[in-house]
Amino acid sequence: MKVVNTIKELKELLAVCRSEGKSIGLVPTMGALHAGHESLVKRSVVENDVTVVSIFVNPTQFNDKNDLKNYPRTLEADCALLDKAGATIAFAPSVEEMYPTEDTRQFSFEPLDTVMEGACRPGHFNGVAQIVSKLFYAVEPDRAYFGEKDFQQLAIIREMVRQLGLGLKIVGCPIVREEDGLAMSSRNTLLSEDERERALTISGTLFASVGFAEVNTLEATKAFVEDMINDTPGLELEYFQIVDGNTLQEIAQWDDSDYVVGCIALFCGNVRLIDNIKYKGGE
Repeated sequence: MKVVNTIKELKELLAVCRSEGKSIGLVPTMGALHAGHESLVKRSVVENDVTVVSIFVNPTQFNDKNDLKNYPRTLEADCALLDKAGATIAFAPSVEEMYPTEDTRQFSFEPLDTVMEGACRPGHFNGVAQIVSKLFYAVEPDRAYFGEKDFQQLAIIREMVRQLGLGLKIVGCPIVREEDGLAMSSRNTLLSEDERERALTISGTLFASVGFAEVNTLEATKAFVEDMINDTPGLELEYFQIVDGNTLQEIAQWDDSDYVVGCIALFCGNVRLIDNIKYKGGE
């Protein structure tokens, strides 16, 4: 595996690959890699001749400066994982490389970006669109891989690709969980032992709500999840919304959509975590 720090070198390497007729897969990450990221990389390796993995903590998608400062950075370990997983190129640029000048582009993905994460983290998805579009232009991949844990982000990136008319396929990959059910996240490393234990309430509640939903109304299911989280000391619910999986808009009854997903965000201590669960439909 080759580690590259500049767009110029990246483009030069990929131009050779492209001239040889090789397909290119991209896995954008912010580093602090875990088995969830590894699953995306391995899928790309199977489906493409060349796999590029970007490692870049993107400042424009953080609306909390402390969150940006505390975000885990483990480049050496990340590269070891990627090499073992079969990645071809690790692209690890500096902030100055990706933003030589201020990126003033403004994206609109209404109504996808006005709810949930969009409402709670103003400017977040504009920052995501800025960096992901830059990566798409630099790599020009045939396919790009994103985890379904960031369910809203995945929908917005698909919409961005449509708006920009980019000729690539966005591949959504299932959530990877720890053996005890906790959704894998780079932020999990910031949890204390006690917080890590309490965080299990998130997945446990979502799993339990699927069975609950089979015999109860949507409104009752929403209350079930909210009450379980609110009754757990150390957890602070930010939102739990049951939405149409395509539009991301809240629905009132199970019959309002053929594709229904529950999305949750909360604080476990000072660490913000997200997760989601499918109730109906989807792939």
